[in-house]
Amino acid sequence: MRTKFFRFFALAAGLAVAAPFWAQAPLTPQGGPTPGAAPQSQAESRPRPTETEIWGPIPAVVTPAADCGAPPSDAIVLFDGKDLDEWVSNKDKTPAKWTVADGAMTVVKAEGSIETKRMFQDFQLHVEWKIPADISGSGQGRGNSGVFLASTGPGDDGYELQVLDGYNNPTYVNGMVGSIYKQGIPLVNASRKPGEWQTYDVVWTAPRFNDDGSLKSPPWVTVFYNGVLVQNHFQLQGQTLFIGKPFYKAYTRAPIKLQAHGDKSEPISFRNIWVRELE
Repeated sequence: MRTKFFRFFALAAGLAVAAPFWAQAPLTPQGGPTPGAAPQSQAESRPRPTETEIWGPIPAVVTPAADCGAPPSDAIVLFDGKDLDEWVSNKDKTPAKWTVADGAMTVVKAEGSIETKRMFQDFQLHVEWKIPADISGSGQGRGNSGVFLASTGPGDDGYELQVLDGYNNPTYVNGMVGSIYKQGIPLVNASRKPGEWQTYDVVWTAPRFNDDGSLKSPPWVTVFYNGVLVQNHFQLQGQTLFIGKPFYKAYTRAPIKLQAHGDKSEPISFRNIWVRELE
């Protein structure tokens, strides 16, 4: 009888010691046990998929265009082939005077560069451009222009994405088509022949400045050229300059500018320009 009692006592003591390994208290959101809560089984204490599901706020609905190059429902159309109502002269802010015909606008070099009436900060930009089929010249003197993602003043002040004939046209690589002028060499050359329409799709994150004008955060740009990635979240070192080192000039919002370059080659054309502001 005494032997049976001792066996029973030993078994009960063993179960009491092992019990904490069989069950655990439920976890709080921070992962610790809830004080005073009833024990849970191992299966019940495992993470659930609902713990990492987020249901709001719900993103706004944007209707894409049937053609990927056409503006989506929330885009601001800057040029639809009809008029230059969204553009002014860079030099004196009078209405832009480039030529509009056959759904495209063509640079009038004597009138200078043009820029948008609207000011932007961060955005997605789509722009199409064409080097004339009868283009002449070579290097930087062959179909030269630029898309300034922020026009911070007159002339070539700002941040330029280079436009140039890149089809069998050697030049310095930090000034070739697809470059962030004098700063970012394109990853590849995805040029089509002169006479064919080319496409830029750009994501621009503008620089931010402190109250004293010092740089708070630098600008970044991603560029697809004819659907091919040529600038991959590239960080700019300041404004793009023809001569000298980049520097920053504080601004908050700025127009988008199209350059009328002074080379002697035949003028290029633009079409289908739209932008989506990014919050």
